[in-house]
Amino acid sequence: MRYCSTRGEVQGWGFREVLFSGYAPDGGMFMPETLPTITPDTLRSWTSLSYPRLVHEVCALFIPDDLIPRHDLDAVLSGALSQFSVPGAVRLARLGGGLSVLELFHGETLAFKDLAMTCTTRLLDYFLQRESRRATVLVGTSGDTGGSAIRGARGLRGVDVVVVFPRGRITAVQEKHMTTSLEDNIHVFAADGSSDDIDVPLRCLFADRELVKEHGLMSLNSVNWCRILVQLAHFLYAYLQLSGLERTPGGALPRLEVVVPTGGAGNITAGCIMKEMGVPLRLVAMVNANDIVHRAVQSGDFSMATQVKQTLASAIDIQDPYNMERVFWLLSGRDGLQVKGLMEEFQRSHKITLPDALHRKVLHSNRVTCQVPGCGAEGGADCGSAGGGAGLGETADTLPVPGVGRRLGTAAERTHCVYYLRPTAWGVVLLTSVGNLLSNHRLWRVVLLTSVSNLLRNRRLWGVVLLTRGI
Repeated sequence: MRYCSTRGEVQGWGFREVLFSGYAPDGGMFMPETLPTITPDTLRSWTSLSYPRLVHEVCALFIPDDLIPRHDLDAVLSGALSQFSVPGAVRLARLGGGLSVLELFHGETLAFKDLAMTCTTRLLDYFLQRESRRATVLVGTSGDTGGSAIRGARGLRGVDVVVVFPRGRITAVQEKHMTTSLEDNIHVFAADGSSDDIDVPLRCLFADRELVKEHGLMSLNSVNWCRILVQLAHFLYAYLQLSGLERTPGGALPRLEVVVPTGGAGNITAGCIMKEMGVPLRLVAMVNANDIVHRAVQSGDFSMATQVKQTLASAIDIQDPYNMERVFWLLSGRDGLQVKGLMEEFQRSHKITLPDALHRKVLHSNRVTCQVPGCGAEGGADCGSAGGGAGLGETADTLPVPGVGRRLGTAAERTHCVYYLRPTAWGVVLLTSVGNLLSNHRLWRVVLLTSVSNLLRNRRLWGVVLLTRGI
């Protein structure tokens, strides 16, 4: 397995080199040169596997055995995933009416990022110990990533972690996760501006190859491919547990719908990759008032607003969803030249219009976007539904749900976005964020509970989830 840049000027890197990097030298992001296919027979053979075992199976597809022997890989990943508060690191809650919730918040910082971050830091430590060297990790955070990186790397002998968070734009609990870590290898700074503003100088640092080499600089943001790699298992585990695959021996694979809270777009990128590998998913990118991903899918308008809007869902208050570069690369047929032109123009002007051919691929697929109210979104929800094909979504009817939110998609295909605190709901869900509290008893669950860190100011809980449903 070799890796290349989304901008086409870097090819042939190995996993170790990609792990110890941030952005590629040409400014792009690393992706596998080819994606393995997971066959229906393989999927059926994996239905009984635990989440940790699936993480191992997925990672083994992308990490050569001659780089990390399988028994070493198993030991590293098993050790990483043994530190969670529930057996198996995640927990699936089956609710009434066919709704299920996959809880990904059982790590130390109560964010879904603990899962991939812990595995990534353990793999990093594996190489550092073997090679007797050091690395300096640079992390810009919108709230969750910083605390998760610190918890994963604190006390590691070969790693210094430098975290920069946006002053006044994260919750008190997120800040305390970072500023109360007293280990000598942890260094935390507050900066004025948004997390997008912080990303600008970090990208410049990684573009200086001599600086990167001299100081051993690397990233633990989802710029790092290893973070995306581990997150593939979230979607695979949800599919195997919830799609009803075992009821269709030898037949067509059932499809599962997954709603992904989207800020930097790392999670939705993992879903897109898993779909490309053969797992029949229908993906929904859920955004708040910072809706650049929604606009890109619906109209091809990939442009930043004049400023990042502060909402109760601070972890996804992002106007530069940098992982969308990986999605554009996949859907453009791995056209590095086109992606390079688009993303360099976006970096200059903060605004591009997707070419018609690429936008059609983004639009016409089993993927959707939905902007949700209650998190700073103006004018209520705006949901688009996806059709068939290979891209990211097409517009269809949206029907209001009493109280808050709207219905996603058509009456025959979709389920309500809003889930109330009682066991009557629709479809299948993986909870991703129980972070940001609102003002009454309603709970938005969008399927992959990723963060419990944005604290409880009152009785209503914004539960950015990963809502999945068998189609």
